[in-house]
Order: sequence, then C-alpha cells, then structure tokens
Amino acid sequence: MTDASATPHRVPEPALAPRLIATDLDGTLLHDDKTVSDRTIAALAAAEAAGVEVFFVTGRPARWMGVVSDHVHGHGLAICANGAAVVDLHRGRRIVEVSPLERAAARAVVDALRSAAPGTTFAVECTGGIHYEPQYPPFHLDPAASIAPAEKLLADDFAPPPGPAPTRLNGTDLPDGTDPAAPDGLARPGGAEDGAPYAAAYDTGATTAAFETPATGTPHLTPGISGTEIPTTGPGQPVLKLLAHHPDLDPDAFLALARSTAGGLASFTRSSPTALLEISGPGVSKAGTLARCCAERGIAPEEVVAFGDMPNDIEMLGWAGTSYAMANAHPDVLATTTGRTVSNNEDGVAAVIEQILKA
Repeated sequence: MTDASATPHRVPEPALAPRLIATDLDGTLLHDDKTVSDRTIAALAAAEAAGVEVFFVTGRPARWMGVVSDHVHGHGLAICANGAAVVDLHRGRRIVEVSPLERAAARAVVDALRSAAPGTTFAVECTGGIHYEPQYPPFHLDPAASIAPAEKLLADDFAPPPGPAPTRLNGTDLPDGTDPAAPDGLARPGGAEDGAPYAAAYDTGATTAAFETPATGTPHLTPGISGTEIPTTGPGQPVLKLLAHHPDLDPDAFLALARSTAGGLASFTRSSPTALLEISGPGVSKAGTLARCCAERGIAPEEVVAFGDMPNDIEMLGWAGTSYAMANAHPDVLATTTGRTVSNNEDGVAAVIEQILKA
C-alpha cells in the first residue's frame, strides 16, 4: 500500500487553470467506511475558498447524501443517480432537476433482461424512494417501499404508499441523512453506490425492524429549476434508475450482455462489485448532467478536474479536461483517465487538490 502522504504517481498538467472539481463519492472521495476524512474536508473547503467550485457526482440517491451535505459550499448542488437528478444540498437534499427513465422503456428493459439473463431481479428508484421485487436481495429498510413484480412497480398508474422517511429504527434515533438500511452508521459493503445487496454481517433485522416516522401530512412536491414541480409522493413519480441484479453472472459480462440486448432502450452502467446494473434514460450519465451544470456557469471541459473509480464514472472522466483514476479503480477507468492518484482510503482526491492549490 502507498503511504497516505504520498503524492499521486501520474499528474497531468491541466490545459487551463481548474475552475471546477467533479468527484465521485463511494470508492473515490469517501473512505471504505463511508466517512469523509479531515484531510479531505479541509481540501474541499480550501478549493472553494480559492474560487474552485466542487460538485459531488454520484450514483447515490438524494436521501443518501447526508454524509457530504456539510461539505458542499457556494452553489450547494450535487448530481445524483448517475446524472438523473440534480439535488440542492443546502435545501434539505431537494431534487431540483430530473432526467427520468420512461416507464414504458423500463418495462421493455425488464422484458429483455428476463429473456437474456433468466434469474435477473429488479428494483425501481423513484424520486420518492426505492421499490423492489420479492426476489431482489433485501437491502433497504424503507417504510414507504413497495415490494411487487417489476411490471407493477413500473405501471403508469403505480402509486407507492405514502410515508415520510424514518426518524427512528428499533427505538434509536437516525441522524439526518442516515441510510436507514445502515442504522448504526454502517455502510453497504463492497463500495457499491446504490442498490447493492447487504452482506450477512450487516444484519439489520429486516423482519423485525420497527420504524417510527413523523406524522404524515400533505404529499409534498419539490420545486424544479424551471418552476415545474417534481413529485416525490403519490403516483407520477419520475423513475431515476432501474436496478437489475443477477446472482451468478460476472459483473462486466452482465453489463456487456445488457448493453447488447437493450442498449437502444436505456443507458446501462455499474458501480458495484456484484452483478448489479444501474439503468437510466437514454443518454443520461454523470457526464451529460455535469456538462449542463458547467455550461450554465460558463465553465469549459478543459477547466474541469474529475475523479472516479468505477464504470459509471467513465463518461465523466473522458469529458473532463483533466481526470484522475483512484489507485483502487476498475481497469477500464484506469485506462480512461489522464492521471492517477492514490486510493480513496489514502485521500487521493485531497492529494490532488492540494497540488492544484499549490500551483
């Protein structure tokens, strides 16, 4: 292992002075225990103080952004669900923009993958939460979740049961932003960003957990950037991602199979070490949403420095003028980037930011 104080071993010269840093979270900015180190917190704050904007660009849903909510400055925005949602961390992780997967297309993907890879099971990530099939590996204790066949979850008139996020689990307060599937602050094993099955070591008592939720009021709508309203309760919630899990296939082989089978219907990627695919609307990616956010600020790709570790980062890393793969990155990511840094557990993002600010 490389010492935590070591410098990155391939450091490109940015074409222009960096104006924006775009970083993935799991396996990149966060340590494997899903914490943000003091060194990284200081580096992010120093970048913002120097006039370099920071964007978190992740596969996580908005409700799992509490770990970094206090560390985004200025604009307060983050890109979630692999580019399908823009979230305002300064306003309680409100979703302000969505690029949804149309339900008809999602149903067609389900049909195609059931035929191509028997044994595949599905979960549906909507703006208001996640829902999943009975056979899908249990991982998320969400009191508002529905468990039903994917065809029902993706029906145009599907209406999940109303209910706010839990505030307590088995009599214990959940800190703001805590993933209720990890009530003791434990993160999902294996570095997956969203939807990964839990290991047996993380026994959350799924069959006995008792949630306590605030009083349910009027279903709320989150205002969008354009003045429209993005529903987060009731029917009509946009689908942000379809998740497909296979118990036996090699993860990269499953991704290749899905793209060859249904690539014309949606965008396919992965961030988990298991055979878990993350499926978005056609053309939706971290790169596309980041490019729009940068264009709004007059920031060119050559002025962006990006960090990542998994296949769902590849488009973003290829778009940015300067990009870094973590030492722990997937081989395809290592082949894509202009630079490399030390691992997430060795604060590889902070190491590069410190160098940038010294230049």
